[in-house]
Amino acid sequence: MKSYNRGESVKFKIFLIAIVLFFSGILAAQSQDNASQIVTTKHLTPLPEIQHSLKLASGIIIYDNGPLVNSPGTGVGGMDESVLQKTSLGMDTLGFGHQVSTGYRVADDFVVPAAGWNIGQIEFFAYETGETASTITLVNLQIWDGPPGQSGSQVVFGDTVTNIMSQTAPANILRVTETDSGADNSRQIAVSVVDVNINLPAGTYWLDWQSEGSGNSGLWAPPITMTGNTTTGNAVRSSDNGVTYEPIEDSGTLTPQGLPFIIYGQSSGATATSVPSLNFWGILVLLLLLVIFSQQYLRQ
Repeated sequence: MKSYNRGESVKFKIFLIAIVLFFSGILAAQSQDNASQIVTTKHLTPLPEIQHSLKLASGIIIYDNGPLVNSPGTGVGGMDESVLQKTSLGMDTLGFGHQVSTGYRVADDFVVPAAGWNIGQIEFFAYETGETASTITLVNLQIWDGPPGQSGSQVVFGDTVTNIMSQTAPANILRVTETDSGADNSRQIAVSVVDVNINLPAGTYWLDWQSEGSGNSGLWAPPITMTGNTTTGNAVRSSDNGVTYEPIEDSGTLTPQGLPFIIYGQSSGATATSVPSLNFWGILVLLLLLVIFSQQYLRQ
């Protein structure tokens, strides 16, 4: 039998402990997603209300400009509602026109963090009064690197002509007043998806869009809706096809409004890290092999 001294025994034990700790670390790493963190931010800090019932775009939400639904499940047929607070707060505007045929455009801002974003798709919301299906046929979009129409601001994506809408469908949301809640289904909001596919570095940008539809009244863009809030953002609107812009305000309270939209994509710095992994049975087999090896070593 091979003789061994106390020093060899200690070294061997240290070796076993190191092996066990190494694979324990692998197991611990499995419980984490090591891709760069993608944070959903909001234009304001809205109340915890539902954004919308239908997710039409694909990918990860990286920005949500504010809630549209403030009364889930209370509408006709169980649909969600975006309730204009006319009685309780004196608000009066159900939606803002932005159809191509009138020359109106709407715009609102968002902030890209330090890592930058790869933006894939964006969801917008609109309705035409009296329609039960989505009647949206066109959405054009410009992205500005500053407030639209102001000196020094430049368009970094898009134009006022090209239709970049790829999908549209009912959003399962009704735009109603407090007195019509549960009874009025004449303003059924639709969601439209535009394809962007652009990389933006850190900074403040503005989405400036315009829609067209096949219905008879609209298109109307419903504002961000939060129970108890009359001021919801700092959106602007142009009545001359994007030459000049003025703040969007509710006609009843004269308070500034924001517009809901959702951006899908990922952080420009998002990189997945490959982590070696073993399942439970793999670890068990490894430990058994270590035991057998140690027994053989001690018997030599």
